[in-house]
Amino acid sequence: MLVLDLDETLVHASEAPLDRPADFTVFGYHVYRRPHLDAFLASVAQSYDLAVWSSASDDYVELIVGEIFGSDALHFVWGRSRATLPRIIHSDDYLYWPTDHRHYVKPLAKAKKLGWSLDRILIVDDTPEKCVRNYGNAIYAHPFEGDPADGELPLLAAYLDTLKDCGNVRGVEKRRWRSTARALLGLSPPQS
Repeated sequence: MLVLDLDETLVHASEAPLDRPADFTVFGYHVYRRPHLDAFLASVAQSYDLAVWSSASDDYVELIVGEIFGSDALHFVWGRSRATLPRIIHSDDYLYWPTDHRHYVKPLAKAKKLGWSLDRILIVDDTPEKCVRNYGNAIYAHPFEGDPADGELPLLAAYLDTLKDCGNVRGVEKRRWRSTARALLGLSPPQS
């Protein structure tokens, strides 16, 4: 199973328009699809069962998913109501419950309850803190902020293709996934 995040992973949404028209709007937000999104989704759908999990509001998630996936079957579409708000203990020993959506965690044990083995679940997100309980399942994408020249998704599709038959994705080192993908595609390292 491949669990995909939405904001800054597959799309970028902003209250103010960028220097070009938005691909669509949702709740007054100008939403931009990450370049190569359709080709990426077509590629990964051949090898993975797909799901979406975002820490955005559930109604927002449903609308975004409707725009980018259409009627394609997803195994689940989860928003903030399925994420977990962790308790954080500060050094003064007072408990603090953050209310900002960036602090929500996506514990994949919830997908395990649906019958999926954690050894076979990958999650793609731009925010490592959201995958803190499942870092062995996580592949971190660079945040997409609307750059029309963004080339992350073709690299990600190539890398994910190498994992499609892996018996235990948790044991695979994924921190240098871009280098692996570039080598697979015959691309030189990016210029610094």
